Amino acid sequence: LKMPQVKLIVTGDDFGYCPRRNQGIVDCFLAGAVSNVSLLVNGSAAADAAELARRYNIPIGLHANLSEGSPVCEMLKTNSSLLNQDGFFHGKMGFRTALSKGLLNMSEVKQELKAQVELFHELTGHLPPHMDGHQHIHVLPEVRHVFAEVLEEYGIKYTRVPIEPGLHNCDWIPPSLMDFYLGVEQDSFNTVDVFTRHGIRWPDVYIGLSTMGKNMSVSNIWSAIDTAIVKFVSEAPLPAHLTPQNRTVTIELMVHPGYPSVPPIGGCGEGPDDFSQSWERLHELQTLIKPEVQSHYKTRNIQLCSFKDL
Repeated sequence: LKMPQVKLIVTGDDFGYCPRRNQGIVDCFLAGAVSNVSLLVNGSAAADAAELARRYNIPIGLHANLSEGSPVCEMLKTNSSLLNQDGFFHGKMGFRTALSKGLLNMSEVKQELKAQVELFHELTGHLPPHMDGHQHIHVLPEVRHVFAEVLEEYGIKYTRVPIEPGLHNCDWIPPSLMDFYLGVEQDSFNTVDVFTRHGIRWPDVYIGLSTMGKNMSVSNIWSAIDTAIVKFVSEAPLPAHLTPQNRTVTIELMVHPGYPSVPPIGGCGEGPDDFSQSWERLHELQTLIKPEVQSHYKTRNIQLCSFKDL
């Protein structure tokens, strides 16, 4: 099977979370291991991140956050359905629970998403070329409609749809986490029509769940990419004038590199979470910058790029 030309967007998520995360992501970018970043505008080091992106010319989009920390919209900081009794967002699972109980006001969701786009514009001087959801909140029921409306209103063309080929065969993922991932996948399938109707686009293939944290390895990245390419080539209907070799497949690889956060610095208002303080962030960074990852890209005809290059 001849491999097609691949455009690979390696997105470092959670840019702006803390200075050590920012430094790790920048180091990865300068090493050619990350080609795009996703900014948490409510992160404690968001302004610093925007400045680094400007300095190093790093392509940057928006990591919309409704689940961790504090809202950026002033009107929602005190009294809002998006907050728990401590005055912070409900959390990764708490958000999903509140949503399923019908406790979240969708006009407040929209208000906060728009406030985050506006703040992104303020920090970077431009609108985000792409916008996705922290902890995959953007593909959840109800939220997906509001999210799509906001993207359409601002003319933001690209998003992320976290459906990962080969995920079901990854037996190293613990059952509780796999349940969460399969929920994300199901929500994503149900979102495709909504995003399509609003004229929003996303890369042909998404990977990143099977390669997160301690599960990241050179061979895992390779096999995730190869699985994605083979699946795409075998399934995608080709126009008559194209053969698999002269068409391009676009892939987004989601990564979370960084140097571990040291409390109390970091986070989105409540201090850094466990994943952020763990060695797993550093493990991702060290794996991504390995020369054998880069050399694999060359042999596979893979070109690293950002959303504006699609």
